[in-house]
Amino acid sequence: MNIAQRDVEGLTILDLDGRLVAGTDSSSLRERVVELADRKRLNIILNLKRVEFIDSTGLGTMVMCFTGIQKQGGALKLLNLSKRHIELLVLTKLTTIFEVFDDEQDAINSFFPDREVRHFDILNFVKSQEKP
Repeated sequence: MNIAQRDVEGLTILDLDGRLVAGTDSSSLRERVVELADRKRLNIILNLKRVEFIDSTGLGTMVMCFTGIQKQGGALKLLNLSKRHIELLVLTKLTTIFEVFDDEQDAINSFFPDREVRHFDILNFVKSQEKP
């Protein structure tokens, strides 16, 4: 798992590349988020565009990162999930905790209450995947 960090408008975007699975991959993400929290960088977007696979440990890591950041008054949001990732979040009911975006600017805008935000509509996504 490679993690590239970008700072945009006072937010941190982590561009993940690889597999978010048990072992060093999940540990790397968790350590990076803890490091950011220690530096009071509490508004984070995880860009999953280049994440090939997420296992149960990877999901658990994302939840741990989310709750850790939230307890400190921040927010962690998800960007560019694949069809498979969205199905996994729906199946595990994690769509009830994570804010999901398919556009980076919308994800950024979601941290600013005065900006317009188009949220990713998971219900429409699920309906579009149903067989006719």
